[in-house]
Amino acid sequence: MSDQAEASFRQSVDMMFNRAVSLMDLPPGLEEKIRVCNSTYTVRFGVKLRGRMQTFTGYRSVHSEHMEPVKGGIRYAGNVNQDEVEALAALMTYKCALVEAPFGGSKGGLCIDPLEWEEDELERITRRFAYELIKRDLIHPSQNVPAPDMGTGEREMAWIADQFSRMNTTEIDARACVTGKPRHAHGIAGRVEATGRGVQYALQEFFRHPDDIKAANLSGTLDGKKVIVQGLGNVGYHATKFLEEEDGAKIVGIIERNGSIHDPNGLPTERVKQYILENGGVRGFPGAEYNADGAALLEGDCEILIPAAFEGCINLCNADRIQANVIIEAANGPVTAGADEILRKKGCMIIPDMYANAGGVTVSYFEWVKNLSHIRFGRMQRRQEEARHKLLIDEMERMTGTSVSGNFKEQYLKGADELTLVRSGLDDTMRIAYQAMAEVWRSHPKVSDLRTAAYLVSIERVAGAYKALGL
Repeated sequence: MSDQAEASFRQSVDMMFNRAVSLMDLPPGLEEKIRVCNSTYTVRFGVKLRGRMQTFTGYRSVHSEHMEPVKGGIRYAGNVNQDEVEALAALMTYKCALVEAPFGGSKGGLCIDPLEWEEDELERITRRFAYELIKRDLIHPSQNVPAPDMGTGEREMAWIADQFSRMNTTEIDARACVTGKPRHAHGIAGRVEATGRGVQYALQEFFRHPDDIKAANLSGTLDGKKVIVQGLGNVGYHATKFLEEEDGAKIVGIIERNGSIHDPNGLPTERVKQYILENGGVRGFPGAEYNADGAALLEGDCEILIPAAFEGCINLCNADRIQANVIIEAANGPVTAGADEILRKKGCMIIPDMYANAGGVTVSYFEWVKNLSHIRFGRMQRRQEEARHKLLIDEMERMTGTSVSGNFKEQYLKGADELTLVRSGLDDTMRIAYQAMAEVWRSHPKVSDLRTAAYLVSIERVAGAYKALGL
């Protein structure tokens, strides 16, 4: 363990920002304008529950309005605080800039453990919190658009959207006030899986570049690579499921709240997830080695480590014992600034959070556009594509006198539906963002890691937006 003081999440974000801007030549004052959080609203409201008035504290922070609306999730957790929300809002600004989603950065949080409340109680709490934000335009389709985060999901977003509609009965774009809604409540196909799918696409793109994987002392493809994941929630579950089923990765370790399980021969993600849902944790999963000290498995033997739970899990206490060649930050801020320095010196490749978990905001952007256009993707062109493809196949068969194989014909004739288009758009976004980040990493003489490169790309784009506004 190092004697160096551990930086907080907020301090880590600021330190990484400062490391990047020290390599830039920004006009006087613009650096500070980009770094600071524009505003944070704190609300304390009461809801009568269980026979007495319960008081809750919530936050909505706006980091940058260089583009509007601002975008960022709302999380429910007992340890939510202003510093955390402001740090997350800053990350949202940089994340949106990196993947070229036309939003500023925002974040919200409510100090509550959702497991302590029944569903009807959570709905009353959520609607009251939403009411407090909506009446101050901190939820609005053209100003501030929330999404799910830790402790929230489709259900809470549907409640918030309905609350906004009740308070704005003539707003034609009311459904665009929040993203991450259920499909039947104006959501979009692929949103639930989006962040995990983005992690998969990020790793796929990384493995397309031989020099990059060589820098991580790896070779080949994702097939057979040993993976340890921390947190089998929405993000971790989808990321490992896709990596296992579609890329051939071997999930050798899974860390959950009640401990970890390990099997060098591989763990079936789907079966483990079902076991957790039925038993409340991983303890007792058949055929796997269980350890009550789940965090110890972060230091386990693997090639890819996916921290997908919470910030600061890789820190000064364990960084020097991490064995992974690549850490892909599926959670926000899982590696502290001090740990980041130790890992970089060890040669560990870190694919940073502002890129790796940007799948959620990317597909949220698609959902927002869908809500504003009032039509699902693919509705206008899908059948026309199928008809055009059929003309080509029919003509080929007529000219050659042979039939195209049934499987090829079925796949080729199938027009793109909404899910296909969403996945295509997400894949393209993750590829382009990685290439922009990696180009700076490879070409800048003073940039030795992807995180600094990502900050440089993002800050340059935010600075350009402010300059265009005359600031």
